[in-house]
Order: sequence, then C-alpha cells, then structure tokens
Amino acid sequence: MQAYVGIDVHRRRSQIAVMDGGGRTAVNRNVPNGRETLREVIGDLPVGTPVAFEAAFGWGWLLELLQDQGFEPHLAHPLQCRAIAAARLKNDKVDAETLAHLLRADLLPEAWIAPPHVRQQRTILRHRAQLVRLRTLLRNRIHAVLADHGFDRKGAARNCWSARGRAWMHELPLPAAAHMVVADLLETIDALQQVIDRLDTALTQTAKADPRVKALTALPGIGRLTALIILAEVGDVSRFGSARKLASWAGLTPTVRGSDRTVRYGHISKQGDPWLRWIMCEAAHVAKRSPDYIDFYARIAHRRGKKIAIIAVVRKLLTRAYHVLREADEAARDTTEPCSLP
Repeated sequence: MQAYVGIDVHRRRSQIAVMDGGGRTAVNRNVPNGRETLREVIGDLPVGTPVAFEAAFGWGWLLELLQDQGFEPHLAHPLQCRAIAAARLKNDKVDAETLAHLLRADLLPEAWIAPPHVRQQRTILRHRAQLVRLRTLLRNRIHAVLADHGFDRKGAARNCWSARGRAWMHELPLPAAAHMVVADLLETIDALQQVIDRLDTALTQTAKADPRVKALTALPGIGRLTALIILAEVGDVSRFGSARKLASWAGLTPTVRGSDRTVRYGHISKQGDPWLRWIMCEAAHVAKRSPDYIDFYARIAHRRGKKIAIIAVVRKLLTRAYHVLREADEAARDTTEPCSLP
C-alpha cells in the first residue's frame, strides 16, 4: 500500500507522520534526530516512498539520509505552506500530518532541491562571502578605534591596509590599550586574508573551466566571482520559463495587491534567494556606471530615486544574465548531442 511521510524537522528532534493512501495516520512519533532513529520509524517502508519536509534549520543531513535510503524527498516551501501557518491548532504532530496530507493530495508547495555539486559550490561561495563580511566588520572596528581618538582615516593614509597605512597607524600616539586592539584586529584580518586568498585561488580554477563564467563576465558589473555565485544560486536555469520568473524567484518583483479594477504595486517582495539578490545588487552598483546602463540609471534616478533606479538596473542585468545562461546551455547541449549517421 502506498504510504506518505511528513517530517517536521527541528534542531534536535523531529516529528514523523506516516499516512496511508486513504488518509489514515498510521504513525506519528517524535524522535531524536539521527540515522538510526529515522530508520526505526520509516525504515520498513518501500523504496520510492515520498517524504515531505520543510526547508528549516539543518535539513541537509535529512535529505542525504532519505536519498541514501532510496526514498523520494520533497522539500516544502515554508512560506507557501499556508495550511500549516494558518492552522488554528498548530503543534508538531499537526504539522507533520499536514505535510503528509499535502503530499498525498499533490498540493505540497515544493522548493527546488539543488543537486549535490551545486550545494557544494554554494557552500564554498557563501563561506567566502561570510569571511569577507567578517573582514569588513574587523576593519570597521579599527576605524572606530581610530575615530575614538580623533584620527581620520582620510588624512595621512586613505588606505589603512596598505604598508604605508599600517605604518601610519603604528606611529599614531594611541594609548597602549588601543594599540593592542588595533594590532590584534590586524593580526586577525591577516589570518582571514590567507583563507580568502586560498579560496580565491581554487575558485579561479573553477571559473576558468566553466564556459558559462566567460559568457557572464561579458556583461557589465559581473566578474568571475559574481558569475560563480550566480551559477551556484540559480543552478539549472532551464527550470525558469522566463527571466521574470527568475526575478520573482530572487525576490526582485514588486508585490501586487489588487481588488476589482484597483491594482497597487508595492516594493519588491524580497521573498526569494537572498544571495542572488545581494550579488546582483553589488553588480548593479558597478554596472550603473557603464555605457549600457548609465543613461537608463540616471533617467530613473531623476524620476523615481536612486534606490528604485538600482533595482531597475538589477532587473535589467538579471534579465540579460538569464538569456546568456540559456544560450550557453543550448550551445553546450548542441555540442554534446551525438551526430546521426546518414
């Protein structure tokens, strides 16, 4: 008999509900997270049994376990599971049953599960981005220490991180405690920089081996690292039917509230991939000064403001990136297809 499994995943424990084809709940247990405990509950189910779980904190181990056991994983979109969010009675048992029921009724709002190599690339690129953000935080802390004692970084040394800038900071008449803080922060920044440089070396080799990176870097504002992040976050671009759907997935389309003949458009939804949205905004700040976008940006900035103008450049740049990726995929598909013999 066909079974459907819903799992409400938490950090330490998970609620597992098993429902049969008629909608009767056969099992609904709360167990500690782990391979053995999961096998005890659903290990006897046949291979190919569908299993639904939400994209919550720490779901990667569960996905790998389900795939290893031969089950069919379904990743539920947490923001679109209104049957769970709007329920009057809401607890782990009800949530797990609801996931199993939505899966059985073919009403589960699913999110795309990236293949392993894409998930690995995302992990590396996000790790590098977090290290760069940490480096920026430490640099800002040094600026704060200098400003607290009346020294302007734009004075004697505009770049505090060059050899001349570090020599300038070393000679400043700071108290001993401030000198110690600056020295410790610089030491931590240097250690971070070594890790960032090592990652950059590996990512550069990856970028050289991917022809899609070369195609994307032809667009203004997109370098190798930006292209790699776009590829890792988008994954298979053919799953998007149009550039607008890709923009919606990135949270770059406006919210819409309509009733009868009245339609109001709001700000962008920001309900989508935050990493893709972030890197496209970074690229747009560079692209807005290129000949392709400078007039477009200036015209919208004069009429609507700089923030809306930047988002307009982001949308335009993402649309071009979408078509570049589609063309690159089609070209790769044509070269890999075997030639038919006459």
